Amino acid sequence: MFRPLLLTLLAAATLAPAADLIQLQRLYPEMETLFPITVQIPNDGSGRQFLALQRGQILILPDDESAKSAPVFLDLSTRAMEAADGKFEEGLNGLAFHPDFKANGKFYLCYTQQQPKRLIVTEMQVSKADPNKADPATERVLLEIPLVNWNHHGGNIVFGPDGFLYIGVGDMSKRNGELRLSETNATLNGKILRIDVNKTDWAGRYSIPADNPFADGKNALPQIYALGIRNPWGLTFDAKGNLWCADVGQDLYEEINWITKGGNYGWSYREGKGTFVLRNEKDPEGSQFIDPIHQYDHATGLSITGGYIYQGKALPDHAGAYIYGDFIIGKIWALRTDDTGKVTSDTLLYTSPQGEPTGPKKKPTVLVKPTAFCPDKNGELLVLDWNGALYRAQK
Repeated sequence: MFRPLLLTLLAAATLAPAADLIQLQRLYPEMETLFPITVQIPNDGSGRQFLALQRGQILILPDDESAKSAPVFLDLSTRAMEAADGKFEEGLNGLAFHPDFKANGKFYLCYTQQQPKRLIVTEMQVSKADPNKADPATERVLLEIPLVNWNHHGGNIVFGPDGFLYIGVGDMSKRNGELRLSETNATLNGKILRIDVNKTDWAGRYSIPADNPFADGKNALPQIYALGIRNPWGLTFDAKGNLWCADVGQDLYEEINWITKGGNYGWSYREGKGTFVLRNEKDPEGSQFIDPIHQYDHATGLSITGGYIYQGKALPDHAGAYIYGDFIIGKIWALRTDDTGKVTSDTLLYTSPQGEPTGPKKKPTVLVKPTAFCPDKNGELLVLDWNGALYRAQK
């Protein structure tokens, strides 16, 4: 969690030991940016960079990277998004701009609410009077998913090249997949969902794409695009249309999947490429689980943070690589694959300075805990840090 001491330590412009292949340059060191979860840039030609914070604010980042404050585009912090025990994962966890945002001013959010506890996917529009302000009065709730725990609800959202909205939803189990929802097609938990926000023939809110794998609703909810997911944190499409999903593991492995229509990724029968040993059950008869394209064990890291395919110029050696990291250990890697998803290289780029382990689980104290990797308006790599900082990667 955020601590004043960490702010002092993070004030240095660069945090990187000599062995690292990249350095992290601190941006906006005088600005409060607690719990950042994504930076999104709408396709409207404005070049505006919208920073979403988990406690419910969306800021427009100033061009002056030494600025002390930022215009507030939207503030939902008064909505009591998180319960007393839910501040680690609950809140605003998803922001996506409509592909035709320039014309329609629509954007989408995914956040939690309490009493009843639920995950909400909603549409909102920009104020007609001020393009730098959202208009909360235009909010239109698309989807509500009941929750019973504060963790493992996911919340990342992204538009695909097909124009549909993809939603990552976690299994909602505290541990061991005890609720058994990822393989249960009567719930939306533990799934990747896909909906059409441009039509409203599903309860007057959205539409089900005709080629969704269960579009007819027989034996499965029609919003489901893929299943067998534990806690997706990081969805992105590459230029070839592959949907990358980083899925947080439990005891042994963290994994990266290429999500295919109707694919089943095995949780909680599988963790990574192997059997999930604590479930102690045979795979269901006829099951065809899809292995991750990449995994790493818990000697390497403890909680994966997904990223995107880097296409900038500042790090030419890593152009075309998938940049991802580990939230607990503070590492960043560049992963390359061939067109089939076979990994050709996995390069460690950066390891955060660490302090003494703290807490009952003795997890390391790290100065950079990546929550997201995003391109800035010039295509350069931004690293968002749970401790309350934003960085730009450089050689």
